[in-house]
Amino acid sequence: MAKSELKLIGRWSSPYVMRVKIALNLKSLEYENHEENMDPKSDLLLQSNPVYGKIPVLLHDGKPICESLIIVEYIDEAWLSAPSILPSEAYDRAVARFWASYIDDKWFPSMKNIIIAEGDEARKPYLEQMDEVVSRMEDAFGKLSKGKPFFGGDRIGFLDIAFGCFLGWLSVIENVYGRRVLVEAKAPALVKWAERFAVDPAVKGLIPETDKLAELSKSLQIKWRNALANK
Repeated sequence: MAKSELKLIGRWSSPYVMRVKIALNLKSLEYENHEENMDPKSDLLLQSNPVYGKIPVLLHDGKPICESLIIVEYIDEAWLSAPSILPSEAYDRAVARFWASYIDDKWFPSMKNIIIAEGDEARKPYLEQMDEVVSRMEDAFGKLSKGKPFFGGDRIGFLDIAFGCFLGWLSVIENVYGRRVLVEAKAPALVKWAERFAVDPAVKGLIPETDKLAELSKSLQIKWRNALANK
């Protein structure tokens, strides 16, 4: 496939953009990467996603598809070549979508609030929320993986992408704030899963360096705090 048929509007630091890149890699699809500055937002982004003005956006033959998990499903449906990203059974697909929705509802908001919070006490409830997510996902992994390496079985699947894209930002939380979240004593299966996920050919090289994300988090902290103060 020619690169011109697929263009990804995104940013290196976005876990949601990373989801799309992993899905494209799993399908062995070539694409043109448009690195979005976001400040200001490019005309291409605003024209492609006029409703939200958010990344990622995948342009397929000029037609925009928005929202990371929707894009991942689109890629799986538009290119039926193996490997499949979503499970083959309808019930299993529903379960994977449920847990992906849970992750988006609980995980990144907690990470964001940890960065925004001022002081250890203010961060405590959000760290506890992350601990709860880890506990639930450890249990879910045991049930869904059925003894195989990934949530999706032998290969990375939909839920692996949905959760694994946050590993880079998790490292920032653990290193900057000195609080381990993913530890073997509490989540041995997830710790091993994370190690496998990071070195998988579809993922390798996509997880941003912790130091670069930590530096970015300083400016995001100011931006997010100001946004809250101006509400």
